Amino acid sequence: MEPKPPRRRGRTTLIVGVAALLGVVAGTATGYTIQADRAPTALPPLSQQGLAYPAKALPAGTKVTPLYEAEDSRVRTDGDLRKLLLRRPPGVREAPQDYIADGWSPLAFYTSVADLPSTTFGYLAGLDFRRVASTSWDQARDHMTNIDLVQFRSGPNMGAKDLFADQTAYSESLGGMGEAIRNSVAGYYWVFEADHEPGFLPHHARALAQRGDVVVDINIFDSKPIAATEIRDLAERQLERL
Repeated sequence: MEPKPPRRRGRTTLIVGVAALLGVVAGTATGYTIQADRAPTALPPLSQQGLAYPAKALPAGTKVTPLYEAEDSRVRTDGDLRKLLLRRPPGVREAPQDYIADGWSPLAFYTSVADLPSTTFGYLAGLDFRRVASTSWDQARDHMTNIDLVQFRSGPNMGAKDLFADQTAYSESLGGMGEAIRNSVAGYYWVFEADHEPGFLPHHARALAQRGDVVVDINIFDSKPIAATEIRDLAERQLERL
Protein backbone atom coordinates (compact mmCIF):
# COMPACT_ATOMS: atom_id res chain seq x y z
CA MET A 1 0.00 0.00 0.00
CA GLU A 2 1.47 3.32 -1.05
CA PRO A 3 1.66 6.07 1.61
CA LYS A 4 -0.82 8.93 1.25
CA PRO A 5 0.73 12.12 -0.16
CA PRO A 6 1.18 14.96 2.32
CA ARG A 7 -1.73 17.35 2.25
CA ARG A 8 -1.21 20.82 0.83
CA ARG A 9 -2.04 23.43 3.42
CA GLY A 10 -4.11 26.53 2.78
CA ARG A 11 -1.40 28.60 4.38
CA THR A 12 0.80 28.01 1.32
CA THR A 13 -1.85 29.61 -0.89
CA LEU A 14 -1.75 32.81 1.10
CA ILE A 15 2.00 33.11 1.33
CA VAL A 16 2.83 32.23 -2.27
CA GLY A 17 1.09 35.47 -3.22
CA VAL A 18 3.97 37.47 -1.76
CA ALA A 19 5.19 38.33 -5.28
CA ALA A 20 1.81 39.77 -6.17
CA LEU A 21 1.67 41.38 -2.74
CA LEU A 22 4.93 43.24 -3.36
CA GLY A 23 3.55 44.31 -6.72
CA VAL A 24 0.63 45.94 -4.90
CA VAL A 25 3.11 47.78 -2.68
CA ALA A 26 4.98 49.09 -5.72
CA GLY A 27 1.75 50.20 -7.39
CA THR A 28 0.66 52.01 -4.24
CA ALA A 29 3.98 53.82 -4.02
CA THR A 30 3.64 54.92 -7.64
CA GLY A 31 0.18 56.26 -6.91
CA TYR A 32 1.48 58.32 -3.99
CA THR A 33 4.23 59.76 -6.22
CA ILE A 34 1.72 60.85 -8.86
CA GLN A 35 -0.56 62.37 -6.22
CA ALA A 36 2.34 64.27 -4.67
CA ASP A 37 2.91 66.12 -7.96
CA ARG A 38 -0.67 67.32 -8.20
CA ALA A 39 -2.10 70.52 -6.81
CA PRO A 40 -3.98 70.01 -3.52
CA THR A 41 -7.73 69.49 -3.81
CA ALA A 42 -10.07 71.13 -1.35
CA LEU A 43 -11.81 68.65 0.92
CA PRO A 44 -15.62 68.60 1.20
CA PRO A 45 -17.20 69.67 4.49
CA LEU A 46 -16.90 67.04 7.17
CA SER A 47 -20.51 67.50 8.16
CA GLN A 48 -22.45 66.29 5.12
CA GLN A 49 -26.19 65.88 4.97
CA GLY A 50 -27.31 62.30 5.29
CA LEU A 51 -24.02 60.96 6.66
CA ALA A 52 -24.39 61.85 10.32
CA TYR A 53 -25.78 59.56 13.00
CA PRO A 54 -28.42 60.38 14.11
CA ALA A 55 -29.49 61.91 10.79
CA LYS A 56 -30.86 65.07 12.45
CA ALA A 57 -29.57 67.09 15.37
CA LEU A 58 -31.27 66.14 18.62
CA PRO A 59 -32.14 68.38 21.56
CA ALA A 60 -29.49 68.63 24.25
CA GLY A 61 -29.63 65.79 26.73
CA THR A 62 -31.36 63.37 24.35
CA LYS A 63 -30.05 59.82 24.70
CA VAL A 64 -28.90 58.29 21.40
CA THR A 65 -29.71 54.61 20.83
CA PRO A 66 -26.55 52.74 19.81
CA LEU A 67 -26.34 50.89 16.52
CA TYR A 68 -27.69 47.36 16.36
CA GLU A 69 -25.09 44.61 16.30
CA ALA A 70 -25.94 43.85 12.67
CA GLU A 71 -25.24 47.49 11.78
CA ASP A 72 -21.89 47.59 13.54
CA SER A 73 -19.89 44.46 12.70
CA ARG A 74 -17.09 45.45 15.06
CA VAL A 75 -19.39 44.57 17.96
CA ARG A 76 -18.79 40.99 16.82
CA THR A 77 -15.24 41.03 15.49
CA ASP A 78 -13.76 42.83 18.50
CA GLY A 79 -14.64 39.83 20.67
CA ASP A 80 -13.27 36.30 20.47
CA LEU A 81 -12.78 35.97 16.72
CA ARG A 82 -12.54 32.19 17.03
CA LYS A 83 -16.23 32.02 17.90
CA LEU A 84 -17.07 33.41 14.46
CA LEU A 85 -15.32 30.58 12.62
CA LEU A 86 -17.55 27.99 10.99
CA ARG A 87 -17.83 24.84 13.05
CA ARG A 88 -16.60 21.67 11.44
CA PRO A 89 -19.36 19.30 10.29
CA PRO A 90 -20.59 16.67 12.76
CA GLY A 91 -18.45 13.57 12.79
CA VAL A 92 -15.53 15.28 11.03
CA ARG A 93 -12.23 15.34 12.86
CA GLU A 94 -10.04 18.37 13.42
CA ALA A 95 -6.82 18.42 11.39
CA PRO A 96 -3.98 19.63 13.67
CA GLN A 97 -1.73 22.15 11.93
CA ASP A 98 1.62 23.45 13.14
CA TYR A 99 0.59 27.04 12.36
CA ILE A 100 -2.52 26.92 14.59
CA ALA A 101 -2.31 27.16 18.38
CA ASP A 102 -5.63 26.98 20.26
CA GLY A 103 -7.50 28.39 17.27
CA TRP A 104 -5.07 31.26 16.70
CA SER A 105 -2.32 31.65 14.11
CA PRO A 106 0.29 34.14 15.43
CA LEU A 107 1.98 36.25 12.77
CA ALA A 108 5.28 34.38 13.13
CA PHE A 109 3.46 31.07 12.53
CA TYR A 110 1.29 32.56 9.82
CA THR A 111 4.32 33.60 7.76
CA SER A 112 6.75 30.83 8.72
CA VAL A 113 6.06 28.72 5.63
CA ALA A 114 6.44 31.63 3.21
CA ASP A 115 9.00 31.59 0.44
CA LEU A 116 10.11 34.93 1.92
CA PRO A 117 8.99 34.73 5.58
CA SER A 118 10.67 37.91 6.81
CA THR A 119 9.40 39.95 3.87
CA THR A 120 5.85 38.72 4.35
CA PHE A 121 6.09 39.23 8.11
CA GLY A 122 7.25 42.82 7.67
CA TYR A 123 4.61 43.64 5.09
CA LEU A 124 1.69 42.35 7.16
CA ALA A 125 3.04 43.97 10.31
CA GLY A 126 3.25 47.24 8.39
CA LEU A 127 -0.42 46.92 7.52
CA ASP A 128 -1.25 46.82 11.25
CA PHE A 129 -1.86 43.07 11.38
CA ARG A 130 -3.84 42.21 14.48
CA ARG A 131 -4.59 38.47 14.61
CA VAL A 132 -5.73 35.38 12.71
CA ALA A 133 -8.35 32.92 13.89
CA SER A 134 -7.95 29.58 12.10
CA THR A 135 -9.54 26.16 11.87
CA SER A 136 -8.74 23.08 9.81
CA TRP A 137 -10.53 19.77 9.40
CA ASP A 138 -10.28 16.49 7.50
CA GLN A 139 -13.31 15.17 5.67
CA ALA A 140 -13.18 11.79 3.92
CA ARG A 141 -9.87 10.27 2.88
CA ASP A 142 -8.08 13.18 1.18
CA HIS A 143 -10.33 16.17 1.70
CA MET A 144 -9.03 19.07 3.80
CA THR A 145 -10.69 22.39 4.62
CA ASN A 146 -8.83 25.39 6.08
CA ILE A 147 -10.52 28.63 7.17
CA ASP A 148 -8.65 31.76 8.27
CA LEU A 149 -10.12 35.03 9.54
CA VAL A 150 -7.32 37.59 9.13
CA GLN A 151 -7.95 40.77 11.10
CA PHE A 152 -6.17 44.14 11.04
CA ARG A 153 -6.18 47.01 13.51
CA SER A 154 -8.08 50.21 12.84
CA GLY A 155 -5.83 53.02 11.70
CA PRO A 156 -4.50 54.89 8.67
CA ASN A 157 -3.59 51.66 6.88
CA MET A 158 -6.28 49.66 5.11
CA GLY A 159 -4.72 46.28 5.79
CA ALA A 160 -7.78 44.13 5.09
CA LYS A 161 -8.48 45.91 1.81
CA ASP A 162 -4.85 45.63 0.68
CA LEU A 163 -4.54 41.95 1.59
CA PHE A 164 -7.85 41.12 -0.08
CA ALA A 165 -6.81 42.95 -3.27
CA ASP A 166 -3.41 41.23 -3.32
CA GLN A 167 -4.76 37.73 -2.79
CA THR A 168 -7.58 38.26 -5.27
CA ALA A 169 -5.04 39.31 -7.90
CA TYR A 170 -2.92 36.27 -7.09
CA SER A 171 -5.88 33.87 -7.35
CA GLU A 172 -6.91 35.47 -10.64
CA SER A 173 -3.40 34.84 -11.96
CA LEU A 174 -4.00 31.13 -11.29
CA GLY A 175 -7.63 30.72 -12.23
CA GLY A 176 -8.96 33.82 -13.95
CA MET A 177 -11.83 35.95 -12.67
CA GLY A 178 -13.51 34.47 -9.63
CA GLU A 179 -17.24 33.99 -9.20
CA ALA A 180 -18.90 36.52 -6.90
CA ILE A 181 -20.05 35.31 -3.49
CA ARG A 182 -23.75 36.02 -3.01
CA ASN A 183 -24.60 38.91 -0.66
CA SER A 184 -20.97 40.00 -0.56
CA VAL A 185 -19.69 43.40 -1.67
CA ALA A 186 -16.13 42.09 -1.85
CA GLY A 187 -15.93 38.32 -2.18
CA TYR A 188 -15.07 35.71 -4.81
CA TYR A 189 -14.44 31.98 -5.13
CA TRP A 190 -12.40 29.81 -7.51
CA VAL A 191 -12.06 26.15 -8.42
CA PHE A 192 -8.58 25.88 -9.92
CA GLU A 193 -7.38 23.47 -12.57
CA ALA A 194 -5.74 20.36 -11.16
CA ASP A 195 -2.03 20.63 -10.36
CA HIS A 196 -0.37 17.22 -10.28
CA GLU A 197 2.88 18.30 -8.66
CA PRO A 198 4.28 15.28 -6.75
CA GLY A 199 3.62 15.32 -3.03
CA PHE A 200 0.59 17.60 -3.15
CA LEU A 201 -3.13 17.07 -3.40
CA PRO A 202 -3.98 18.09 -6.96
CA HIS A 203 -7.38 19.76 -6.57
CA HIS A 204 -7.83 23.13 -4.91
CA ALA A 205 -10.71 25.57 -4.40
CA ARG A 206 -10.48 28.93 -2.69
CA ALA A 207 -12.79 31.70 -1.46
CA LEU A 208 -11.75 35.21 -0.45
CA ALA A 209 -13.88 37.95 1.05
CA GLN A 210 -13.42 41.19 2.95
CA ARG A 211 -15.82 42.29 5.65
CA GLY A 212 -14.63 45.46 7.38
CA ASP A 213 -11.25 44.83 9.01
CA VAL A 214 -11.40 41.05 8.42
CA VAL A 215 -10.34 39.02 5.39
CA VAL A 216 -11.94 35.58 5.04
CA ASP A 217 -9.65 33.03 3.37
CA ILE A 218 -11.08 29.53 2.79
CA ASN A 219 -9.17 26.74 1.06
CA ILE A 220 -10.25 23.20 0.18
CA PHE A 221 -7.78 20.55 -1.02
CA ASP A 222 -8.67 17.10 -2.32
CA SER A 223 -7.40 14.17 -4.36
CA LYS A 224 -10.64 14.37 -6.36
CA PRO A 225 -12.40 17.28 -8.14
CA ILE A 226 -14.08 19.81 -5.82
CA ALA A 227 -17.59 21.05 -6.56
CA ALA A 228 -17.99 24.81 -6.92
CA THR A 229 -21.12 24.59 -4.77
CA GLU A 230 -19.06 23.36 -1.82
CA ILE A 231 -16.63 26.29 -1.68
CA ARG A 232 -19.44 28.73 -2.44
CA ASP A 233 -21.61 27.36 0.37
CA LEU A 234 -18.76 27.51 2.88
CA ALA A 235 -18.02 31.12 1.93
CA GLU A 236 -21.65 32.21 2.21
CA ARG A 237 -22.12 30.53 5.58
CA GLN A 238 -18.88 31.97 6.94
CA LEU A 239 -19.83 35.50 5.89
CA GLU A 240 -23.20 35.12 7.60
CA ARG A 241 -21.34 34.75 10.90
CA LEU A 242 -19.43 38.03 10.55
